[in-house]
Amino acid sequence: MTYQGSSIDPAKPSIARVYDYLLGGKDNYAVDREIGDVFKRDLPGSVAIAFANRAALTRAVREIARTTGIRQFVDLGSGLPTADNVHQVAQRHAPESRVVYVDIDPQVLVHGRALLEDNDQTRVVAVDVRNPEDIRTHPDTVEMIDFDRPVAVIFSAILHHVNDDEDPAGIVRYWRDQVVPGSYFFISHFRSGNNPETEEAEAVLQQTFGRGRWRTDEEIASLLDGLEILEPGIVPASLWRPDEDDDTMDIGQRRELTVWEHLIAAGLARKA
Repeated sequence: MTYQGSSIDPAKPSIARVYDYLLGGKDNYAVDREIGDVFKRDLPGSVAIAFANRAALTRAVREIARTTGIRQFVDLGSGLPTADNVHQVAQRHAPESRVVYVDIDPQVLVHGRALLEDNDQTRVVAVDVRNPEDIRTHPDTVEMIDFDRPVAVIFSAILHHVNDDEDPAGIVRYWRDQVVPGSYFFISHFRSGNNPETEEAEAVLQQTFGRGRWRTDEEIASLLDGLEILEPGIVPASLWRPDEDDDTMDIGQRRELTVWEHLIAAGLARKA
């Protein structure tokens, strides 16, 4: 999620493009790589955060598509395309799945329009995540999402870019009230670690973009008030339902997570 105008400005860093750079993508500019290099140089484990977050999102979407009847997804603050986007994962297991991506980064929108040429079950809505009513009533959302049926709502690495005075809990509550029972909510979020790494990473984001709010596990869980948080709860993303061949699956017998992997949490909740 960015807070820039409607045109791409290569002189201003973009959260989506910095994230793309950390994931090894090519849709970024020198100014984004400069910020990304701060993370790589001073916070060398931060690249692992990006990959751990993306992997947890992929597992969550796969599980929803495979184990529930949900066939519609709203991905809020979707960012730039990478391998295994939400629609690719969902449609791999349930080809009829429909996805609405939401972002206001102009480069995300450029890629989104290209995406539409290849996939008529996908839409990209250019509305700020902080304006959920405008997203809900957007013609593309209305066309793609039947709110009389369960929906999967995705908050992947987006709510830590929403400051407390912008009411992130209210954003989640809005969507909770819009969807029917049986709907799912996935969240990933930077988590406070009460250590120098947490403080430095948070400071870099705030200095660069003027925003960024790390939260404790309890604060992250409170964003999901009124929803049933499913097992294993709010945990480091690498520990959220890892695949059987993942070396983090049995933390007691395999390996300890790095301090960096502890800085991104994930969880899945359901509306009863």
